[in-house]
Amino acid sequence: MKLEGIHHVSAITADADKNHDFFTRILGMRLVKKSVNQDNTSSYHLFYADAKGTPGTDMTYFDIPMAGRTYPGVSSISNTSFRVKSPEALDYWIRRFDEFNVPHGEISERFGRQVLSFQDFEGSRLLLTVDDGTGIPYGIPWTKADVPEEFAVVGLGPVTLTVRKAESTAAVLTDIMNFKEIGSYEAFESGMPDIQVFSTGEGGPAGEVHLETRTDLPPERPGRGSVHHVAFRVKTYEEYAKWNGYLNEHGFRTSGEVDRYYFKAIYFREPNGILFELSTDEPGFATDEPLESLGEELALPPFLEPRRKQIEASLRPLTINT
Repeated sequence: MKLEGIHHVSAITADADKNHDFFTRILGMRLVKKSVNQDNTSSYHLFYADAKGTPGTDMTYFDIPMAGRTYPGVSSISNTSFRVKSPEALDYWIRRFDEFNVPHGEISERFGRQVLSFQDFEGSRLLLTVDDGTGIPYGIPWTKADVPEEFAVVGLGPVTLTVRKAESTAAVLTDIMNFKEIGSYEAFESGMPDIQVFSTGEGGPAGEVHLETRTDLPPERPGRGSVHHVAFRVKTYEEYAKWNGYLNEHGFRTSGEVDRYYFKAIYFREPNGILFELSTDEPGFATDEPLESLGEELALPPFLEPRRKQIEASLRPLTINT
């Protein structure tokens, strides 16, 4: 069985309105689904992606208004990156970030690619990564934002996992999830091992996990801006049906098969405690809304629809889509 790359990354926000403003107005991504956390329906779940909500392009946020600050550490998904098509795009984004007072670093290099680090208003650790297009295909740029199409975000890039004991996480990636270790690059902190790079699917940034060892940090205390989990793409329902038994046979406690309506999922934790999800590409976000109006109304899967009035009454008002 082969995973096809990153499916989505899910994080926490304490302010859904500002979060929506940042990802749609500043980053130029599309809100493709405004829904609720299916495990806690009093909380919004917002999905930002490319023009069609293509698997591998969506960053999602759980809205938790009382979330405290994040204290970075190990056992965490410490960085999420987004793909752009050219080095010229990074020059554009520096100008745009300066215009909107978005904190950012300088253009640098990671694993042979040009990158630009930045943060949102809650301190989420984010990165733009130049993708030359030779691996997993680009998403479809959202052209109704004011970001020029040639510079637009076209999907998720590598996620960085920060752990204390990399060997056990590396073994899960290679021996269980069938990633290949394809190289490494120098650690950000002196005295730490090189950061290992693992790849799956057709390769390239959208199929990579970067594994950072930090023996000098405590466990992360998650809060606003922290990442809850990363999901990886399962191409077919047939393969999805095999994964739960396969993981159980290899000693993992899983969620079992979970139907999220827009995709099917299986959750489990790797040995350092990071939450992984395996998600199907299908059926997708247009299964209950027309493509042209994705994200404009509160969408509920059929099993929550009978409770719509109760759920809407429990949600705080948002100013998005107004």
